[in-house]
Amino acid sequence: MEHVHIAIIGSGFGGLGMAIRLGQAGIDDYVVLERTDDLGGTWRDNSYPGCACDVPSHLYSFSFAPNPNWSRTFSPRPEIWAYLRDCADRFGVTPKIRFGTDVREAAWDGDRRRWVIETSGGTLTADAVVAAPGGLSEPSIPSLPGLAGFAGTAFHSARWRHDQDLTGRDVAVVGTGASAIQFVPEIQPRVRTLRVYQRTAPWIVSKGDRPIRDWERRAYRAAPALQRLSRYGMYASRESLIVLFRHPRLARAAQRVALRHLRRQVPDPALRAKLIPDYTLGCKRILPSNDYLPALSRAGVELVTDPIAEVRAHAVVTADGTERPADTIIFGTGFAVTDPPIAHRVRGADGRTLAEAWGGSPRAYLGTMIAGFPNLFMLLGPNTGLGHNSVVLMIEAQLKHVLDALRFLRGGGYAALAPRADVQAAYSDRLDEELAGTVWNAGGCASWYLDSTGRNSTLWPGSTWSFRRRLSRLRPADYDLLRGAPAEVRT
Repeated sequence: MEHVHIAIIGSGFGGLGMAIRLGQAGIDDYVVLERTDDLGGTWRDNSYPGCACDVPSHLYSFSFAPNPNWSRTFSPRPEIWAYLRDCADRFGVTPKIRFGTDVREAAWDGDRRRWVIETSGGTLTADAVVAAPGGLSEPSIPSLPGLAGFAGTAFHSARWRHDQDLTGRDVAVVGTGASAIQFVPEIQPRVRTLRVYQRTAPWIVSKGDRPIRDWERRAYRAAPALQRLSRYGMYASRESLIVLFRHPRLARAAQRVALRHLRRQVPDPALRAKLIPDYTLGCKRILPSNDYLPALSRAGVELVTDPIAEVRAHAVVTADGTERPADTIIFGTGFAVTDPPIAHRVRGADGRTLAEAWGGSPRAYLGTMIAGFPNLFMLLGPNTGLGHNSVVLMIEAQLKHVLDALRFLRGGGYAALAPRADVQAAYSDRLDEELAGTVWNAGGCASWYLDSTGRNSTLWPGSTWSFRRRLSRLRPADYDLLRGAPAEVRT
């Protein structure tokens, strides 16, 4: 049976970043297991029209691989995907990726002190597993009565049907989240009718997007320090926003800016009233857009705020009994963030899956390791999401922490480590206390940040630098350590 030192699951930002950092540390004995036929994760899958990042380009990239050639201040999806492919090639990761290899189960073997990984391409073992499945990888589609009997075409935005010509169609868009506000303006000019079914109005702010000028790109190529300075300025500006989220009263003051944006873009007072959120700004994800709100005012577009009661063969019916024709349904309803599929496929030391150990509320020490799951590292794990800055910053802090753990194991003669259950519990309790007064928990909404128990298991409550500082030093006393000769690291 094949054995590797490190098995990485997923080839998005997290998985590729881990592979690159391993190579830079002289560790070549790893594989990247990718279920599809191409790398890129979220930026491979979300190919819907208008897909782009809502974090500035210079921040939404690796600090160790700056890209001076971004075309816009907020990168369109094709450029981000191309950037990831370039990183994989440039750092020699591409040959290490096993495409079309779906991880069916990963189980800790306590006797051999290694992971046994069953994949669609066979079984292998590994000393450590780095899980980087991404939080936005599994589409969430609501169970609408009658959906199975719909005679038209229905799909999620993350599984866009490019073979479906929307020209002249009667389209129903279900959901008004980050994806919908990007594709709605793109498809609106082509469709015959467009009905947007809104359950909760999002807070929408102006997006300061613009083309990056040729002279700017030339300057970044000639003087990389200029790009680093620009990145730092963006970082500091974004980081300062954490104050708003930690103090809801300040967030309410910021709402005035968003309401001015709404008034400027939606002249109809009746439509505008439907678009005013009834919760504090920041409780749900804040959405930057300059073209979504105007699209709702155009002919043939209707914003529907009554709940959907059922789907019929050729229509969507709302709770008030109104039947609206539809031949295409597009779901912009987000992802299964707090119940990721991988949690049902990974078994720890006691044989339980991650999902069973979590019991509906994901927890991880430092968002990276889980009690009872030795040598399992999770990138962008529980409570590592952000509402104010780039998650790539969080990933990079975790990458360093994983390398520190691997070095500690090798240097100390240990076979494995896992956080102590009491340490993890105390850490989770502290996070809960810090989150209690934030706008995410106390802003008056029900968001995808909250899991099935009502707990916020998604977001980090502080600044990114505080997270990086917390992960900067491995504390051996916080872990259960398993003695044994670690596998030889082949470089």
